[in-house]
Amino acid sequence: MKLIDEYPPNVDYPEGYALNLGDSILRMRYRDGFDAPVFMEPGDVYEIELQLQATSNYFAAGHRLRVDISSSNFPHYDVNPNTGEPLGLNRCTEVARQTIYHDASRPSSVLLPVIPA
Repeated sequence: MKLIDEYPPNVDYPEGYALNLGDSILRMRYRDGFDAPVFMEPGDVYEIELQLQATSNYFAAGHRLRVDISSSNFPHYDVNPNTGEPLGLNRCTEVARQTIYHDASRPSSVLLPVIPA
């Protein structure tokens, strides 16, 4: 997961700019702990919580907060082959698709502390 400050288009960046504020990683096979991997079942929904390192940022007028979810963040973290093979011993890779649920029965949220002006 990445937390991003999206700058609006401006003179220096006509297309805008995405500033990475922080990121986090959790391999889903270890979502229940690192003692033993537990693989996900296609079509099942899993609740997870990701923690970012402490950071601080001023979001100026016109900026947006963005959260990116991906199965990889190479080269910052090692490549995730998405195959379930032992890590570092994979022989192939697969495309992964993530679904973030945000309906009444499966809400999603981002919790950020706000420092008063």
